[in-house]
Amino acid sequence: MRTELVSESGDPGRPNEDFASVGLPASGQGGSLIVLDGVTPPRGETGCLHSVPWYTARLGGALTELTVSYRDLTLAEILSRAILRTAEAHATTCDLSHPRTPQATVVLARWSPAEIEYLVLSDSALLAENPSGEVTAVLDDRLSRLPRSALATDALIDTTLRNKEGGFFTAAADPSVAERAVTGSLPRAEVRSLTALTDGATRWVEKFREGDWADCFALVRKEGAAELVGRVRALERADAEERTYLRRSKTHDDATVVYVEL
Repeated sequence: MRTELVSESGDPGRPNEDFASVGLPASGQGGSLIVLDGVTPPRGETGCLHSVPWYTARLGGALTELTVSYRDLTLAEILSRAILRTAEAHATTCDLSHPRTPQATVVLARWSPAEIEYLVLSDSALLAENPSGEVTAVLDDRLSRLPRSALATDALIDTTLRNKEGGFFTAAADPSVAERAVTGSLPRAEVRSLTALTDGATRWVEKFREGDWADCFALVRKEGAAELVGRVRALERADAEERTYLRRSKTHDDATVVYVEL
């Protein structure tokens, strides 16, 4: 089994808000991968004493333990338990009802000799390659399908769209959001390798249009996760002034890529 993990902050002067892990049970019967992209809040009040990296570390740690240890639970049940555990860690000190309470996008995958289970919540991505080299992208595309006018301001997003019906969902403090995730499974024999990416890395496909998901997967498999992140950074620097592709987005975002050959 081969694994590769690269996570790079978008700003060297700011903590990386992503989280990534690969878990391999001592039994040798399968494993799991977890990728979280912490949501950077706008300037202002969040109702919480804690940072986004604090939240992603807590949530990611809980997910790593639960995916490996509780194989009788579905991934949605695991995400629900992890969100609840994290919420309980700061419920007495923070206003968890605030729309900008620390939160994250989620990618989970867990494999056994028989199947691959997956869960995707919000705009990170999971790519699955079959033995013949075909690539399937598992995406939660609710955010990308919203009209640009609905995303005009942070206040409008928080009031009408964030973790609301008809909008999009992230892992924050409400365990029931796990029911909103994109979930499913694939036969183990139909998956040769997996790649999970935060949206700082999916920019190569989704913003800069350098290739499709199959091209992105091939780049990671052949040249490595660090090469993908390096190419994204070069494209970001080239677009920093004109902002043809990035528009309202920050110039550099945290970028995380996890590759697993099963």
